[in-house]
Amino acid sequence: MKKILLVGKPNCGKSLLFNQLTGLRQKVANYPGVTVEIKSGAMGEYEVIDFPGTYSLSTMSIDEQVAVEQLTLRVNDDETELVVCVLDATRLERSLVFALQAQLLASQSNKPIVFVLNFIDEVKRFGHNIDIDGLANEFGAPVYALSARSLDGISEFKNALLNAEYKNFNPHVPKIPLETTKAVVDFSRALAKTYAINKDVVLKNQNKVDNFLLNSLFGSFAFLAIMFVLFQSIFTWAAPLMDGVETIIAGMAVFITQFTGQGVVTDFLNDAIFGGVGSFLVFVPQIMVLTFIIGLLEDSGYLARAALICHKPLSYFGLSGRSFIPYLSGHACAIPAIMAARTIESPRKRLITMMTIPLMSCSARLPVYALLVSVFIPSDVYWLGIFNLQGVTFFGLYMFGIVTALIISALLSRSSITDHEKSEMPFIIELPSYRLPHWKPLYHRVINSGVQFIKRAAPIIFMVAVGIWVLGYFPLNASLEESWLGSIGHFVEPIFAPLGLDWRYGIAILMSFLAREVFVGALGTLYGMEGADENIAGLAQNIMNDGLPLGTGIGLLLFYVVALQCVATVATLKAETGNSKLSWGLYAAYGVLAYILAFLANALI
Repeated sequence: MKKILLVGKPNCGKSLLFNQLTGLRQKVANYPGVTVEIKSGAMGEYEVIDFPGTYSLSTMSIDEQVAVEQLTLRVNDDETELVVCVLDATRLERSLVFALQAQLLASQSNKPIVFVLNFIDEVKRFGHNIDIDGLANEFGAPVYALSARSLDGISEFKNALLNAEYKNFNPHVPKIPLETTKAVVDFSRALAKTYAINKDVVLKNQNKVDNFLLNSLFGSFAFLAIMFVLFQSIFTWAAPLMDGVETIIAGMAVFITQFTGQGVVTDFLNDAIFGGVGSFLVFVPQIMVLTFIIGLLEDSGYLARAALICHKPLSYFGLSGRSFIPYLSGHACAIPAIMAARTIESPRKRLITMMTIPLMSCSARLPVYALLVSVFIPSDVYWLGIFNLQGVTFFGLYMFGIVTALIISALLSRSSITDHEKSEMPFIIELPSYRLPHWKPLYHRVINSGVQFIKRAAPIIFMVAVGIWVLGYFPLNASLEESWLGSIGHFVEPIFAPLGLDWRYGIAILMSFLAREVFVGALGTLYGMEGADENIAGLAQNIMNDGLPLGTGIGLLLFYVVALQCVATVATLKAETGNSKLSWGLYAAYGVLAYILAFLANALI
């Protein structure tokens, strides 16, 4: 299959163009380093390959190095038909150095290249016009003006690629030889002076907003307010959706079990399926709300500003401003967040960031938090008469994880553990233009977050729920405490008794070391088997009726904030650091720290 390579610097809209050309629902974010992996998709008879954004072929980070190595390899591939280089029309001068380097790389392999001026709709909005034909003659290659966001020129560009119209291009002037870095830089400056729009026009409105958002005082308050709203929304916005899902699950349970009668099948459906798996599905809306809010911050361009705001305070803890992006991504899932840490310029800070990302409260913890917060924090109480106390508690849990990560980062930066990664690199980040999110990709991203979470977690939870049900159901006619599961629970109960937890919670915690969210499904199955048929998926009410002490509940929450209960995260850490002892050492260390915190909470509260 013939291949088209799609390249460009970060924030040029390349990934959105890739989506428009191939129809794939790839994640698009308005900050550097989002496209860690190389993506591909079909467009007619061509395979379009989307490479990570990079500022130059002279690399500074591991992410850029991977991109450049793969690009060089693919350009020399006989199946490669064309290189498409995407430029930001509103900031042309920042795209030209990479564009000219990419052109030189393509010419060395005798591969044609075309250039795309993206965001042309914004150029028109500013009342400017770019001489496309003149720029094409300067490049000695075709130039297409379009907007991947508004779809201006997309169909024409796609037809030009499918019909190979670029082969008919005949430049009016010869291409200028660009064999040295100095020649590339000088020519790019000349092109920018002639063809780029006045950057003051572009920056005028942006600077007005930045003067507030990047102000040392007001910007800090704005940042905290935005983060507070983010965590408030996880609980308050998702509550109606969660209630709806719980009602649907309860209705399905009643409808289906009316046809099965009394017996093993009905018990299995009520206890394992609707009680176990159903209890977990109730919390999926919260993952989707979290993805939506983070998506708004990404696409608007605020995340880069947040990284800049956070650089100075994070540097006190041995981190970089770029650590903020993996940290925030870690609130969705630690695995891509650890991979996103590749973009951190300093190897030492990159390692410390990866080691502390597991302390960010990922979406797998959300069902556990939501369950325990709904048990111990009343839903009708408001802090300062404005903020829902459950949302405030959520914010506190997330902040506790962040603060713990910062403290451990400071200790690691001053310890000998990271001495083998002492090399430092300068902190450099580009502030992209403020833009409204592209709603269609954001919608697909939100839906996909829920679907992927279910696909990843549901099989594990189903197997655990079935296993717990079998162990708890047999021998027949025995009580749950006298069952096989009860015997196992009582065997491990001494480990968890100092935390104020009985054998049921011990079983659920042990099961959740496969994946944190299994805790909810396991408890749902256990409580369902104790006669909760009349309250299917209403696990919170069942725990309330059981009278779990406040100190025990707070300790359990702190345990799940800190404990590294995700084998996939450990495997990712091992792959990224190349150090299995370090990865499993973190697993054990965070587990011990979580146990100590839970013990203290149970003893003191």
